[in-house]
Amino acid sequence: MRNLSKLANALLLGALLSLPAIAAEQAKSGAVATVNGVAISQAVANAFVAEQKGQGAPDTPELKSAVREELIRRELMVQEAKKLALDKNPEVAAQADLARQAIYVRAFVQDFLKKHPISDEQVKAAYDKMKTQMGNTEYKVRHILVEQEGEAKAIIANLKKGAKFDELAKQSKDPGSREKGGDLGWSSTANYVKPFADAVGGLAKGKYTETPVKTDFGYHVILLEDSRPTTPPPFDQVKQQLTQRLQQEQVRKLVGDLRAKAKVE
Repeated sequence: MRNLSKLANALLLGALLSLPAIAAEQAKSGAVATVNGVAISQAVANAFVAEQKGQGAPDTPELKSAVREELIRRELMVQEAKKLALDKNPEVAAQADLARQAIYVRAFVQDFLKKHPISDEQVKAAYDKMKTQMGNTEYKVRHILVEQEGEAKAIIANLKKGAKFDELAKQSKDPGSREKGGDLGWSSTANYVKPFADAVGGLAKGKYTETPVKTDFGYHVILLEDSRPTTPPPFDQVKQQLTQRLQQEQVRKLVGDLRAKAKVE
């Protein structure tokens, strides 16, 4: 009973405002419990169990018992909230509408993706495109980013006088690399904006840009520390990530089409 109580308490700390859309296989009749005359349907219990399984919980009798207890506790709190007329509170009603809306949206997206699955050919094409974008070479780069061109020119002048790049990088306004001597790590030029990428591609190993490189972020002084052939990740390692990205693109296009056709006033 102690372990069951711990699991029930853990469930209570979960998402209290939403349940996943009920799949057809979960739509069994009957009630899992009745609380002060209010029935809790088996379908709702099945949906909650499915949600917990999706988060890694094992499908055990203990899980089903804990879910039943959690739903009873929720129903008790809902009944008390209604006694206090909290369901009439406009803010509470709005939150309930948002939670209900999220459930319908998720169900719609899941249904759409089920009817329009991403093919292996599409994923492979995305992988080939990714490899092409990565190019044949990746670069280890440092940079110093400043607001004004004059600041960048002064940094270059100091480098020519023998100043250390990592020391001058403390002037950079890029917080992500400033404390690391301007280090941006290894990357392909595809991950940089074009002026920056062009400058990196034109540098020899150990050299820095002798004129400031302007981008939308400001002015850069760039040092190329090293380069090496690109090694793309194995297909199986990124297949799921690519599939999810293609699914997201599908959904974005669908929503864009719906938005274009909608009458919005």
